[in-house]
Amino acid sequence: MANDCTGNGKECTISPNDPRFKELGAYIDSVKDQDGIKIMVLQEAQKLFGYVPLEVQKFIAEKLDVSVGELYGITTFYSQFNLTRQGKHRISVCLGTACYVKGAQALLEALQAELEIGVGEISEDGLFTLDATRCLGCCSLAPVMMIDEDVYAKISDVTIIPEILEKYVLESEVEA
Repeated sequence: MANDCTGNGKECTISPNDPRFKELGAYIDSVKDQDGIKIMVLQEAQKLFGYVPLEVQKFIAEKLDVSVGELYGITTFYSQFNLTRQGKHRISVCLGTACYVKGAQALLEALQAELEIGVGEISEDGLFTLDATRCLGCCSLAPVMMIDEDVYAKISDVTIIPEILEKYVLESEVEA
């Protein structure tokens, strides 16, 4: 995915000449005659761009002959869609009752300090997005955080956070 944003990713622009638009257009053309394709097309857009910003929604709306408002309604209703750029790895800290009483707030604050970002922001290197969630469904393992699909349970010692994050930093360096 091209780096089309600067800073913490809140102010992003994607060039109209970005080759991902051509790829998305080809995908739309391949499914255009099917029923109920809006969500499929939005999912493909998110796969290609990593998120579904307004300029991508406008492109889709024009190709499908629907309103941007209709697409915006879908992207804001379903939590699977991101309207802002996300880091390569998504960190979700559970702040549900069980996790909260067992120290999730300290875990969240330690992550914020280590990554130098707030909730909903992207680390300067673009590797991490930090989110606070209501419940991850792992109450017996509290406090819990997830990085992508990896679950980290019973994190009462926040001094291990740099070690956990280092795994993802190293993986990214190997991929580069």
